[in-house]
Amino acid sequence: MLSRTSQLASAIVLSASFLGAAYAQTPAATTPAPAKTPTAQQQRMADCNKSAEGKKGDDRKTYMSACLKGEAPAPAKQLTPQQQKMKDCNAKAGEQKLTGDKRKTFMSTCLKG
Repeated sequence: MLSRTSQLASAIVLSASFLGAAYAQTPAATTPAPAKTPTAQQQRMADCNKSAEGKKGDDRKTYMSACLKGEAPAPAKQLTPQQQKMKDCNAKAGEQKLTGDKRKTFMSTCLKG
């Protein structure tokens, strides 16, 4: 017969061998999950953000809303003849670096003619 100590030692060796076999069957390391691909909405948001560079405030909000809905962006507003004349005169006054009364006089003359 085996002594009590040798029985205990045998039990420990057997337990260790079964335990080792159990650990050997589980994967050692989990493989990392592949990178997530963006959803269609996320991709659309990224594309719209990229195309909206330079736009600010309400202009950007309007553009982004239309872009995310898949609508064509609204065409640029056409200036009225008076607005175009004002823009042109203002640019000329800026080129000449006019200020104060000289600018007022120039603008008045430019807008009349």
